[in-house]
Amino acid sequence: TKALPIIAIPTTAGTGTEMDPWTVITHETAQEKIGFGCQRTFPTLSIVDPELMVSIPPHLTAYQGFDAFFHAAEGFIANCATPISDLYALEAIRLIYKYLPVAVADGKNLKARAKIAWASTLAGMVEATSSCTSEHSLEHAMSAYYPQLPHGAGLIALSEAYFETFRHDCTKRYMKMAEVMTQKKSNRSSDFIDALITLQKECKVHPVKLSEFGIQPEDFPKFLQNARDTMGGLFTLDPRPITDEEILHVFEKSYK
Repeated sequence: TKALPIIAIPTTAGTGTEMDPWTVITHETAQEKIGFGCQRTFPTLSIVDPELMVSIPPHLTAYQGFDAFFHAAEGFIANCATPISDLYALEAIRLIYKYLPVAVADGKNLKARAKIAWASTLAGMVEATSSCTSEHSLEHAMSAYYPQLPHGAGLIALSEAYFETFRHDCTKRYMKMAEVMTQKKSNRSSDFIDALITLQKECKVHPVKLSEFGIQPEDFPKFLQNARDTMGGLFTLDPRPITDEEILHVFEKSYK
């Protein structure tokens, strides 16, 4: 019924939880990694200082930045997206596409760090006004079993196959994301996936494959079941229901 007031001082630009109520509770022995939040877990005060982020190494800067990116992109295609979450999402996507490669290349570039910190905060605001989709459920299942897998790396590995799954369901939204990323007119939904791969390459995180982290193909069915059992709510927010066969295909395409 109550919670102590939370003061949030992020030292990474990724979760955006300084602006949303969401937490993650990891139960190591049960191999569960579950998102939780309510009105009482919104921070009372948040202090976002990019100077606290300049020492993050390049690969973690990229992983964290992509976590923020997918908060925004998933929130933009979620079936609960709102006009206000769309504004936050598109600006976060624009900023990350422009400035994340700069922050990865030069961690001491304070302008780039500030822009990415603001983008992460905006993506947290997306999380407070829309939601992640099942991509996050799938990644939580993977890193519940393989805690050495960084969350952002898992999302990057899944992303191309995952977003391809919904390409024909969100044509206009994919085109809109592509346009704010490339600043060019988009004529096809695959422009977004092309821009996503370009961003990954510029951040030196393409390709990331699940096999690099010790994951085996025989793990895929238990990942699927874990995701549906522990983070099943996000599947209801996908653009359309994703089938078990499609999920297994995403894992297979992301493996090697």
